[in-house]
Order: sequence, then structure tokens, then C-alpha cells
Amino acid sequence: MCARVRGWLLDLYEDASDGLCLWFITETGARLRLKQKMEVIFYASGESEQLRALWKFLRRHSEVLDLQRETRRDAFIPEPIVVLKAVIDSPVNETRLFREVQQRFPRLTYYDSDISSNIRHAARYGTFPMAFCDIEYDDKNSIQSLKTLNSRWDLSPVLPVLRSLTLEPDCDPTRNEPSTISVQFKQRKQTLSLKSAGELIHRLNGILHEIDPDLILTSWGDTWLIPQLLMLAEKAGEKLCLNRDERRGVRWQKALTYFSYGQIIYRPEEAHLFGRCHIDVRSAMMWRDYGLDGVLESARVTASPIEKAARVSPGSGISAMQMLTALEKNILVPWHKQQVEAFKDGMDLIHRDRGGLIYQPIVGLHTDVAQIDFISMYPAIIIKGNISPEVPLPNGIVPASDELGVVPLTLKPLYEKRVALKLRCGQLKKNSRLAKRESARASALKWLLVVCFGFLGYKNARFGRIEAHEAVTNGGREVLIKAKEVAEAMGFEVLQLFVDALWLKKKGAVTKDDFQDVLAEISAQTGLGVSLDGVYRWVAFLPSRTDERIPIANRYFGVFQDGTLKVRGIEARRRDTPPWVAETQTSMLACLSRAGSVNDLPAAIQNAFSVFQNALASFRAGKVPLEKLVVTARISHELENYRSPTPGARAAMQMYAQTGKRTRPGQKMRFIYTCGTPNVRAWETAGQIKFEDIDRMKYTELLARAACSVLHPFGIDDLQLKKWAHTATIDLELNLPRKGYRVRKIFNHDRPLGVTGAAGTGGYIA
Repeated sequence: MCARVRGWLLDLYEDASDGLCLWFITETGARLRLKQKMEVIFYASGESEQLRALWKFLRRHSEVLDLQRETRRDAFIPEPIVVLKAVIDSPVNETRLFREVQQRFPRLTYYDSDISSNIRHAARYGTFPMAFCDIEYDDKNSIQSLKTLNSRWDLSPVLPVLRSLTLEPDCDPTRNEPSTISVQFKQRKQTLSLKSAGELIHRLNGILHEIDPDLILTSWGDTWLIPQLLMLAEKAGEKLCLNRDERRGVRWQKALTYFSYGQIIYRPEEAHLFGRCHIDVRSAMMWRDYGLDGVLESARVTASPIEKAARVSPGSGISAMQMLTALEKNILVPWHKQQVEAFKDGMDLIHRDRGGLIYQPIVGLHTDVAQIDFISMYPAIIIKGNISPEVPLPNGIVPASDELGVVPLTLKPLYEKRVALKLRCGQLKKNSRLAKRESARASALKWLLVVCFGFLGYKNARFGRIEAHEAVTNGGREVLIKAKEVAEAMGFEVLQLFVDALWLKKKGAVTKDDFQDVLAEISAQTGLGVSLDGVYRWVAFLPSRTDERIPIANRYFGVFQDGTLKVRGIEARRRDTPPWVAETQTSMLACLSRAGSVNDLPAAIQNAFSVFQNALASFRAGKVPLEKLVVTARISHELENYRSPTPGARAAMQMYAQTGKRTRPGQKMRFIYTCGTPNVRAWETAGQIKFEDIDRMKYTELLARAACSVLHPFGIDDLQLKKWAHTATIDLELNLPRKGYRVRKIFNHDRPLGVTGAAGTGGYIA
């Protein structure tokens, strides 16, 4: 007898005896575990003698169901190639057998190996996390037929009600020893003591049994909480039922350090569950950007497990999508990248390897400026220009081939879905629950699109090629120059160009409607979508800190006409800025944002300076909490390899000497600047640090530097403001952003800003 059910796919994983285990949330709300057999295929190519030897080796293994020669397509080879096809009875056996094969026959080229079961299953059945399926299964819970009823690209997917349980210790375990664990489900919250191991595990198991959560969200779950709970369970002699699949224990993914986009990244050891999904929100890579809604969307479009989608970089998601596209199109997926960069002479490098186009901005304060953005420019260029490693590359954005390559085939539906979500977000009520959810989904798609360009040039990308990477930047430069020419022909002044955006102004153009014609013409001339990010009441472009004569393209702040702030490249955006400094700078900017026009800026500047003044006074009085002074820095080398240790490295060395805990490359180190040698104190070992130990000079300098970034466009000299911060009394000259006025301001911590001076001596506004 067979039963039929419809439900959403929650989890899929390999099983040694059953092949695959699949967990569904049915329409009635039941959680159902089913099993499915799935054959796995890999291919090998090379010299005939080697293939013959491989055939003889494989036919001796009972798990090999079929061996035959086929002609298949390698994306990087013009003509089809002859390959040996090996059909293995299960994913578990394929993993084990392939490891032995590639060691015995290293000279062969392999395809469609080392691909996750989720991607293979997605290619065969169209499944993905939260796929709505029609399933027929027998009395042994073995799937007889499976049909996916929806798509990864659905704009408004119907989702089941997921049960989420949150576990969190009462303090940061890297700094103090937690004494309780907070357990929350919906509005219900309990506190469990860590003192009695037996009682804790018994109560936690009871909660897990009662709620039967689909998602377990933790803080420090990978690095402390789950290891601690497992240790306490062993101590109590009781099993901790974290998994829905009770036959399984926790699966641990090893810690990993890797290099990505100019940074060393550290991924800590990960705790993965079976039948449920565990997400440590402290180590989930993009959680701060888009939360659970974005994670689910990322898992959906990449067909990656929810736990994996929360933890890996967007580049891994793009890689999974490209492999899925290749499998669906019957294109061989190389096990390892085989291609190397073609030789280029010096002139070729000068012509091709130039990156994105950047114009130095006009430093200063500008009013009524529109920011125009190309919508996901580089992905759009890849799609429009059909830029992919295996097809002829265009010179610009006119495609050289009509047949779409693997990369544009992968990106096209992703790009179209993101554009549709962005348009929908614009129609929703701001800050509504639906608007926040759709914005998070769009953000997840944005990050996948952002990295697709860089992934083209990644040395280990299976479908990567540096020449394709260069073709994209070449197209981007061409498009941006065309946009500049269009804008200038229509009478606009171009204040700045930055890779995929333009800042324009024109006398009399002050509303969004005044810029619609130039948007339409740029879109028509380039063939790419553009959007108006907004019209600034005013925007300030900042110079380099080391040389005021040098503008910095991505260092600016401004206020849109609706009062919204936009900030780039200054201290509040940096992750190594102490919270106290970032919050003070943000408050100063908020004061400026409340100025309705440039005529209101003098009072707003006074208020902003008062914020800085008060923050400095609070610090000198010892009223700033120590945790607000913590600096976070990333460790980029092994500690022994530092020749001139950075403050973060010195703090890591200090912690290692005191506790034996080593900070690995890619991990973040938290510390406080202190007086004396080595002038830092690791936050995890700081203990009861006294405020008198704080390096007040250093923090005063950091705050003054942040204030300078805000006040510099208004004529306040950086050096003078820093001197004022240390001496608390100095005269400063300020050029107000209003034409026809030049005023003199007296900054003094004992009295407010006073205005003196005369009119008619020039202005500071550009």
C-alpha cells in the first residue's frame, strides 16, 4: 500500500543504509521522515589505457551499478569528449569510492564528483529547502515518486509555519562563565540553571519534546553552548535530544580559515543537526544583514541546506547554483579547475586589467544632488553581454555568442527575481513586517549577485576565468562613460562616478521628477536598468586623511530629502570602531540630518558639536561603560609571523600567554587601549579593569577623528579640532554652507558656539 502526502522539504541528508533521508512538514503540520534511494554518477576522461585500468578497478566493486563510455560536453573544450561513466548505488558509497579512485588514478580528469547530495537531488527532482512537494511513499516510508510543485524563482512562495526555539547563555562565554541559559519559544521564555547537569538536560529534553522545533537558533552555539550541553549530558548520563532523527548525534564541521576579497576569514567549528536546523546567529555569516528571512531565501535559490546557507559565503552559494545549472543542462562539472590564465604582455594587462571606473569626486558640500545607481550592474552586464568562461567574450556588452553560457544562465533568473522584489519593496509601507521580510530576501539575492563578478576571477572557481572577469569590468567602464556622456549632454554636472553609480546636479533640478528624463535616457542608451537612489538635500565628499588634496571616492555622507542619512567610508561604518565612537558620530550626523535646508545647518552644526562635546565630557568623567570602548580587529597571520604586531595581535599574544587560547588567522580579537606596555588589554581576559587604566589620550584621539569626519565639510580644520579635544579651548574658523556668508566660530567647552564675522566674504558651498 502506498500513501500520498503534500508538504515542504525541510532537510535532506545522506544515510548509509537508506541512501537519503528527507524530512517534510506536511500540510496538516506533521513532521514526516522518509527515505529515498538515489544513484550517483561521476565521469572520468583521459588516456585510453588509464580509462581501461579504471574500468577494471571499478567493475570489481559491487556498489558500482553500471560502467559505460559516453560522449559528453566539457564547457571549456569546443568538441564533445569521450568519458567513462560510473553509476554508484548511493551518495555515501560514491564519496568513499571516489576518494580511492582519484588517489589511484591521479592523471585522469574527473567530472560531476564532489557535488553535494542536495545539488544532485535538486538537479534530478527540482527540490530545494522549503520546496512544496507531492510525495508518494510505501509502508516502509520509502519514496516511490516525488514531484516538486513550485519553483526556486517564485516571487511569493507559500511557506509552512516553522517552529523556532532560541537558546542563549546569560553572558558572553568568551569573557565570563555563564550561569544560566535562556530558552525562548514565541512569547514563552524560561531560564535554566547550569549548576545541576541532570536537571538541566532533563528539562531541556522536555522542552525539545514538547515544542519539537524545526529551527534551533543559538548564540555561541557552535563555539560554546552545544559543546557545553553535550558535556553536561555526558556528565549526567543522559542523552541530549537535539536531533529530530534520534539515531544521529551532532555532526561537527571542522573550523576553517580562508582568504576572501582581501580578508582572512575564519569559520569556527560548526554543529549541524539532522531533521532540524541549527543556526548560531553569532557565526552565521550574513545574519546581521538579512536575518532568517534572508537565510531561507538564500537556501531556496542556491538549493543549499538551511544550516549551510546561513554559514557559508555568498560565493559558495553562487558556486552551488552554477553546478546546478550545469547538471540541469547536461554540462560536465569539473572536479578541479583545469584552465590557467593565458599569457598577456604588458600592454594587454594595461588595456584589460583595469577594474571598475572611478572619478575623483569634487570635495566639499553640494546641494540638490541626485545619486543614480545601475541595478546590479555587473550581473546585468554578464547577462546582457553573455559573459561566461566557455563562450566567446564580448568587447563591451554586445554578446559575441547567442547561446547563453553557464554563468549568465545561472544569474538571469536570480537578477530578475531581485529586481522584482526591489520593485515590490518600493510599493510596500515602510517598516511594515512584510516590507522588512521582502527587503531581507532582496538583500540575500543582492549579496549573491555582488559576489558573482568576483567569483568569475576566483582561481579555484569551477566555472571561473580571469579573462571573463576582465570582460565584465571592461563592459562596466564602457557603460559608465556612456552614462556620463548622456548626463552631460542633457546639461547635468557629474560630481562623481563610482563603479556603478553617478552623482549629478543641475540648476533647477531639485525633485525626483526633475531627474526622470536623464534616468530614462541613460537606460535607453546603455540597455541596462537604472534607479534613482534619491535626491540629497546636501551631500559631503571627503578627502584623504593623509592628504587633503586627494579626494576619496567612497568616503562621503549626505541627507536625502526625506531626512534619511547615507554614510560611506567613515568611522561609523567601520567594524573596528569602538561603539562609543561610532554612536557619537552617528548622533552628530543625526543632528545634521534634521536640518531642513542648508540655511538650517548653522544650528545643526552647533548641536552636532555639542554631541561631541558632551560625549568627551562623559568620557573624562568616567561615565562611558567599558564595553563601549572595546575595539574589534581581525587577526590576519599566525601570531608568530607578526614582525610588527598590530594592537589586535598584541592583545591576542597577551591572551595566549595568560590562557593558552590561541587566536587563529581570520578570527576577531577584542581589546581595550590601556596605559603602559603593551598598551592593550584583551577583552576576554580584562577582568575587572579600572577606568584609570584606560588610555584616555588614545580614545580622545579616536573620538576627535570621528568628529572631524563629520565637521570637515563645514570648514573645521582636523588638526585644530584634535587640539581642541586635548586642550578644550581653541579658536576655529568655520565656513558655513550658505552662499554669501563667512562666519567665525569659537569652540570652547565652557560656552556654546558663538557667531561673529561679516557677510559678503565668500561661501563654502560648491
